[in-house]
Amino acid sequence: MDDGAAIEITVLGSLHEIDAADWDACAVEGEGRPLDPFTTHRFLLALEDSGSVGTGTGWSPRHLVARTDGIVIAVMPLYAKGHSQGEYIFDHNWCHAYERAGGRYYPKLQAAVPFTPATGRRLLTRPGWEDMGRIALLQGAVQLTSENRLSSLHVTFCTEDEYEAGGRIGLLQRVGQQFHWENHGYADFDGFLSALSSRKRKNIRKERARAQDFGGMIHCFTGDKIETEHWEAFWQFYQDTGARKWGTPYLTRRFFDIAQDRLRDDILLVLAEREGHWVAGAMNLIGAETLYGRYWGCVEDHPCLHFELCYYQAIDYAIANGMDRVEAGAQGEHKLARGYLPSPVYSLHWLAEESFQKAVGDYLEAERNTVDEEIEILTSYGPFRNTKGEA
Repeated sequence: MDDGAAIEITVLGSLHEIDAADWDACAVEGEGRPLDPFTTHRFLLALEDSGSVGTGTGWSPRHLVARTDGIVIAVMPLYAKGHSQGEYIFDHNWCHAYERAGGRYYPKLQAAVPFTPATGRRLLTRPGWEDMGRIALLQGAVQLTSENRLSSLHVTFCTEDEYEAGGRIGLLQRVGQQFHWENHGYADFDGFLSALSSRKRKNIRKERARAQDFGGMIHCFTGDKIETEHWEAFWQFYQDTGARKWGTPYLTRRFFDIAQDRLRDDILLVLAEREGHWVAGAMNLIGAETLYGRYWGCVEDHPCLHFELCYYQAIDYAIANGMDRVEAGAQGEHKLARGYLPSPVYSLHWLAEESFQKAVGDYLEAERNTVDEEIEILTSYGPFRNTKGEA
């Protein structure tokens, strides 16, 4: 690495403009399964090729690439956004305030994985180029925002290290929270239950028994075990959930066809079958250390089946495969009673209007204090045995 090397930043309108090997040299850490399946070239390109992002979606690719001497040293998944949907770190109030003051909030720039509230690196660097690559990407993104007279830049669900790096160069820092399950070396699900208070153990056992009594069987599929019929069923589940939550599902039907072709080794499908029909399912992405719960849906309602497919089957899989944690997506304090504890999530923001930047900065400082207190309080209400050795 040459600390004095000149770094060139280019903007890509599509991931087809960069070789997968060059992108993944920055995005994939180590050998084998990626730590973060969402920032791989294959996953992000599947969003583009399926039409889930691109023309008409409000997510226009503007990916950044940093090169020195022709070598790709860092990349950033970046999008011009025409709205604030599918982000999960919400800035709707900022938009309203900005536009009431006479500004135009959209388009803005968003460094993120679309529709994916999962923490991961957003400043993807080739090993050995971490410090220079991060700064080059952040400065390049701010410059791109400024030169195009856009309102703002947002780097969402970044890592804590990236959060600190962005703060050091003047980006605003925001903290939120999600609920994650941590594996403390449990041998099996009963081992996990043994760490809980007696009442919580009993409640979870009752929920699992009720779920298993839905009149059918639960199946887990990954890799070549996933078949076209499973995606046909899951598309129905996904449409139902998407229609109720967002009005229109974010992912297109084509995405699931591409997932079968290119992503099936990264995916765990948990499906419930009753009387020869698939009635409910959950889709997870598999990282090297973390199982990421992403989508759930059903065509029949059965008590506790949602908890079983989304939370307990995920814990079973993580324990069986020696994974460190399960991230079950955004929101949901109901996860607390099921062993998922609050964890901080991080984002960075830069607003072109100086007075607006200051006002939002003051708000975020107060918000951080509130979130810290909330995490502490919620953790104290968790299901785990207290230090006095409650059985």
